[in-house]
Amino acid sequence: MDLLISNTMSTLGLIGVSARRHGADALAAFTLPREQAETRILNMKKELGVEELVYVATCNRVEVAFRSGDDRPLPSFRPLVYRSLRGEDPTPGEAERGLRIWGGEGAVEHVFLVAAGLDSSQLGEREIRSQIREALKLARGIGTSGPLLDHVFDSALKVAARIHERMQSHGRHTSLGDLAADHLIERLRETPGRAALIGVSPMTRRAARRLAEEDLPFTVVNRTLARAAELAAEFAHCGAEAAALDAFRERPVPVEAVLLAVASPEPVLGRPELERLAARAPSGHSPLIIDMGIPPNVDVDAARHVDVDRVDMKRIADEAEASRKLLLMELAPARMLVDRGLEDFRRSLAERFMAPVIAGLNQRYRQTAEKGVERLFSKDLRHMDPQVRDAVGRWAEVLARRFAHIPTKGLRTLASELGAEAVRLFLEGADASELMPSPDADARQIAWNPDDDLEV
Repeated sequence: MDLLISNTMSTLGLIGVSARRHGADALAAFTLPREQAETRILNMKKELGVEELVYVATCNRVEVAFRSGDDRPLPSFRPLVYRSLRGEDPTPGEAERGLRIWGGEGAVEHVFLVAAGLDSSQLGEREIRSQIREALKLARGIGTSGPLLDHVFDSALKVAARIHERMQSHGRHTSLGDLAADHLIERLRETPGRAALIGVSPMTRRAARRLAEEDLPFTVVNRTLARAAELAAEFAHCGAEAAALDAFRERPVPVEAVLLAVASPEPVLGRPELERLAARAPSGHSPLIIDMGIPPNVDVDAARHVDVDRVDMKRIADEAEASRKLLLMELAPARMLVDRGLEDFRRSLAERFMAPVIAGLNQRYRQTAEKGVERLFSKDLRHMDPQVRDAVGRWAEVLARRFAHIPTKGLRTLASELGAEAVRLFLEGADASELMPSPDADARQIAWNPDDDLEV
């Protein structure tokens, strides 16, 4: 990696925990309550002393991406992230055991893999893309993101969109929502009836689409009835209805299966609610409960006492893990798209660093042309009409731009393929070494245009 790019990439870090590697309980302990997220993220940026920060929380992971403003070693941030997320200091070695760390280009690659769903329990899951988009939107809204992380995450979202488009052409269901819906569909085929989807989230939206495809009825349940009604209206043709959460808990509609995906620090369904659901199931059997909440949306002890079949996130993740080897073979082209995306990212980063060089070189060509025209009109063509002078001046400027095109295009290739040293040698040979960016250049000196990185 070229020195200029390396200097910037070395400031990138990513620290996190995943349910697949550490379990759902560990993930829940590091997840920020939604109502506290903005304040806690702002405080985290201050506590870490970093220039940029993006907090990502999904059903399978919690990760903090950041750009430091100094040369502190990345491992030194691990206990700081632990304390910011948990609200307490780690015991000796606890942060190292509980949190993984990626740095530099490895951090960029990890973000690309995560966005594409290639590091998820269910390979290729699509919900992760919208969750990352929301995390980036939040970071931008509260001012914790910045030019480098914006570029990293926007590039990752573009690569993920290409991968998911290709995977969709193969017709394979890939999301955790699909897996949860498979359980619902299987139960409703065995004991016909209605399902309840609690919470309006990417997970429940995906399940709603799958149930609608099978023409199976369901009720959308949410704390805010209006949001539930909005989602149910999309699928009114297959009997979708809406209900408020409080009313559902007190007097649930008769259902055979329930999917929960709610951001709540406390269980949404306890023993009384589970007993009511069991008593009203049309088949006479206890309803199937799919609990995708982290922390759990259902009181685990109560579920055992009432004897309902509760499928939790771990079970869904284990089912996904069982098919990973086969899916990895099928997703080999997706990995190639990630590698290509990383190459594009390196190239764009190199080109952004080269922007001052290119601008300076173009300016030199224009100045050379202007001086040549001035000398020409001060001597041989000093009697020429002013309009002719203007025309010649414009022609010289156009010619200067055309002459500059070849070396500037070559410099971009040198920067992306051979690095700064090749560019430095070129400029020294051309007696233009002052155009070379400083070796200490970092992300703050990159001329970023936010319009270059529109989300997909």
